[in-house]
Parts: sequence; structure tokens; C-alpha cells
Amino acid sequence: MRTRFRMLLVAMAAVLAASCSAHAPDSAALHLPPETALPPGAQTLASVAPQRSDTSCDPTASIRPGTQPQPNDMPAGSTMAAIAARGNLRVGVDQNEFLFAYRNPATGQIEGFDIDIAREIARDIFGSPDKIELHPIQSAHRIDALKNNEVDIVVDAFTPTCARRQDIEFSTVYFTTDQRILATKGSGINSAADLAGKTVCGLLGATTLDAVFALPQRPKVIGMANWLDCLSAMQQGQIDAVSTDLPTLYGLAAQDPNLQVVGGPMAPDYYGVGVQKQATDMVQFVNGVLDRIRTDGTWQRIYNSRLSVLGPAPAPPAPRYRE
Repeated sequence: MRTRFRMLLVAMAAVLAASCSAHAPDSAALHLPPETALPPGAQTLASVAPQRSDTSCDPTASIRPGTQPQPNDMPAGSTMAAIAARGNLRVGVDQNEFLFAYRNPATGQIEGFDIDIAREIARDIFGSPDKIELHPIQSAHRIDALKNNEVDIVVDAFTPTCARRQDIEFSTVYFTTDQRILATKGSGINSAADLAGKTVCGLLGATTLDAVFALPQRPKVIGMANWLDCLSAMQQGQIDAVSTDLPTLYGLAAQDPNLQVVGGPMAPDYYGVGVQKQATDMVQFVNGVLDRIRTDGTWQRIYNSRLSVLGPAPAPPAPRYRE
């Protein structure tokens, strides 16, 4: 009896094993995507058209402001009057650049130094900084957003260049900085010379790619759509470094204690407000706003609120005007 029972158990186990084998999923279906897969839109760049090679103008010189109108009293027929009639200022911004323009996970709102600058422009049109409509855009789309009238202005760590001035206008400079490197602590990357043979991330269409491609021993360069993609790729070991402006690098480093900003200045940089080419009155108005915040303490207040990680507030950049 016991022998027959043992034989029955063996037979049942064999049937169960065969059943499991027949219905087991193909192991290939369980394979995860390769770890080397880069985010959508990422490109390996063999070259870039230098953004700053055109030296036919002074890219930082803008149109001198005239008499600044009072809030809620924009000149009839002006660009500002049309914005006031619509009821809001449409602003192209980033939403992935910590410190300057990022979506606060606690509130869901986009905030940062650039956003506060845009709010001051809205304040001088409407008497309120809240009449503003933020349009998150990728850096490569900033010029098109202005040309296609999707936004009134772009406040997005936007560097004036002579090439860009062929399509749009810029305000005076409201922030100056320089370009450096972000690397993992202990990686052995301490300067631009250490980037030889490494993989470096930058933003598609950014002026800061110029300095990377100008290195004597050029690294492999990956262009991304936004800086968070660069951060994610670095954390996954897909790239070795990021090179761009200091505020962006400090913003990325603040999100990961394993990262550090290294090296000396690779290139200077400066930010202006992008404006539609034909809207010269709007350029003058924005320059009037920037003049106000330079002199009434607003610029320093915004800096201390948003950028104290960069150190004590410097003097705001002095404006340069076309004579």
C-alpha cells in the first residue's frame, strides 16, 4: 500500500512539473531594457555649429529704454497694451532647471530665479506679478516659440548671441556666470583636461556646447533635451560628466550628494530675456523693468531667495545699450 502511494506521489509530481514547464513564460519576455538606453531624444553629437562664432555685433547690447509707463497704463497700440488686453503675460520657461526654473514637487508650481524675473515684468504691466502664463518649452524650441507667437517673452537662462539676434531680440543681461564641469566624486575628473576620452552631456542647441567641442582632446558628447535627463544618465553611469553654466551645475549637484562641481572657468556666459523680433517697444519696456530691479533692491532680494547656494549676492550686471 505504501509503495503504491509513493508511486502515486511521484506520478503527480511529474505531471505538475510538466504542466509548469508547458506554461512557463519565455524567459526572453522577462528581459529588462538594456541599461545603456538613453532617454528619448538623446543624440550623440559629432559636431555642432558654433553658437558664438558670429562676432558681427555686441550680443549683450540692447535697446535703450524710454519713459517707462506705469502699470495698468500701457501706451495705446503698444505690444504691452495688447498683452494687458489679453489679461496675462505668456512666458516661455524651463521646468527642469533647479534654482532657475523647476517644478516644485510640493506645490506643482514652476518657480526659481528666472520665474521671479518674469513675474517682475508682469508686475510692471498689470500691477500684479500673478498675471502670468508659464509655457514650459525645451531649450531648442525657444526661438521658434517667439517667432511663432506662442509666447511674448522667453526667460530661460537664454544667452544672447549675434546668430540668435537675427531671429529675435534680447533684453540687457540680467545674470552673468561661467561654464564648468559636474562630475561624480572620486571619478578622477577635476578639470577640462580630464574630459579626454570621457562622455559629456550637454543640452541640444545650447551655447555651452561650443566650449566642449573646442577642447584640444574632444570627449564624446551626448546632447539631451533637458538637464534632468543629463542627471539621470550620470546617475546610471551612462555619461561621465556634464558641462554647462555654474547655476545649472549647482542645481544638479544639490539633487545628488555624490556629484560635485569641478574645474576652472571654461567660458563666460550671460542671460537675457528673449523677445519677438518686431516688438522693439517690448524690448525697451523689459529693459526698463530690469533697470528698476537693479536699483530698488529687487534683484538682490530674488538672488538671496533663490541662488544663495552660489554665494553672497554680487552686484547685478550693468546694462549695455546700443548707441
